[in-house]
Amino acid sequence: MKITVIGAGNVGATCANVMAEKELANEIVLLDIKEGVAEGKALDMWQQAPINCFDSRTVGYTNDYSKTAGSSVVVITSGLPRKPGMSRDDLIATNAGIVRSVTEKVIEFSPDAIIVVVSNPLDVMTYVAYLTAHVDPSRVFGMAGILDTARYRAFLAEALNVSPKDIQAMLLGGHGDTMVPLPRYTTVAGIPVTELIATDKLDAIIERTKKGGGELVNLMGTSAWYAPGAAAAQMVESIVRDQKRIFPCCAWLQGEYGLKDIYLGVPVKLGKAGIEQIIELQLNKAEMDLLNSSAAAVREVMNVYDGMAKSATA
Repeated sequence: MKITVIGAGNVGATCANVMAEKELANEIVLLDIKEGVAEGKALDMWQQAPINCFDSRTVGYTNDYSKTAGSSVVVITSGLPRKPGMSRDDLIATNAGIVRSVTEKVIEFSPDAIIVVVSNPLDVMTYVAYLTAHVDPSRVFGMAGILDTARYRAFLAEALNVSPKDIQAMLLGGHGDTMVPLPRYTTVAGIPVTELIATDKLDAIIERTKKGGGELVNLMGTSAWYAPGAAAAQMVESIVRDQKRIFPCCAWLQGEYGLKDIYLGVPVKLGKAGIEQIIELQLNKAEMDLLNSSAAAVREVMNVYDGMAKSATA
């Protein structure tokens, strides 16, 4: 089995490294446009294999998509990272062109691949990849919710002084400030989190989660990579091992939650076919209102892209 990661930056390299250590494929290909970067990082990972005891062969190439041919899963991380003061939406014009070009080449050489999009702005870049790939939407989806719930769970573990392993959580909506964490679906070893933490503290954690990416950009001057890379790798693991895990992912909705023709974060079952089921939670009115607001924000950016695409072909 072959897995390809497009983009050998911090997120892509971290994703490839995690997948290699988990031995998710015989060959893990890292591809980048910058000469030598993918080759060097892949070689560095391979030299780690005797130390961390894994067999997955990591190889890197510069802009040669023929080397990705026959990939079962392709993770797209290409694009500009956010800088301080820059929103995800500011990235749309440049990154849409990158994701569109990458997707065309991915499908040319791996027509049966499942595509996991990580590039920002996530929801809209997943939409771009779907429109470009011309394949079933069960095979094109985005990584966002796993990262967002990981941040939420990490903050809760710190506040409660418990292991993050015992915290389960779910959130919906777009990747960004309009995401919708769901306290009703958050538990610690099966105990509702609302029984363990004061409402004001929980609300503060939710707000911190919504701005989790921005907090890291402000601290480091660029986007995060360890958690996003690991989150994408976790999705790939569920696919190639057919684990059928339930994760919040950016999926194409066709009536679910009363929403249609939009990519948005919802709980899904991930297996060897990609998204095998979209799970509809029973939301109360407040939760539904928040989800609709998040969807409206995502659709606004989708409309911006549609307008750009229409102008380009006029």
